[in-house]
Amino acid sequence: MTAGSSFTVTACELRYFGPHATIKGRVTGVVRVQIEERFMGNTVVYSLDLKVKADTGNVPSDQVRTALLAHAAHQLNRLKARHSDKLPTAAE
Repeated sequence: MTAGSSFTVTACELRYFGPHATIKGRVTGVVRVQIEERFMGNTVVYSLDLKVKADTGNVPSDQVRTALLAHAAHQLNRLKARHSDKLPTAAE
């Protein structure tokens, strides 16, 4: 990222989760993340609801929560990587 921009996750919450309707052993849910983004002197705070899934089988709910939050983290890392790609600059 450039010196004048940032992309920060300020909060993360597993909103709900439950078994997949048709795939046995799969759990789906929604994770809400709050993001603070700064670019060119402007600060924007917004929330994203990420659809998450995990193939956990029959495990305790804390392990299911961890798997779903890990999937959300993976999605956020991909999003952050896209924001940090340097754009080519014109020759001066």
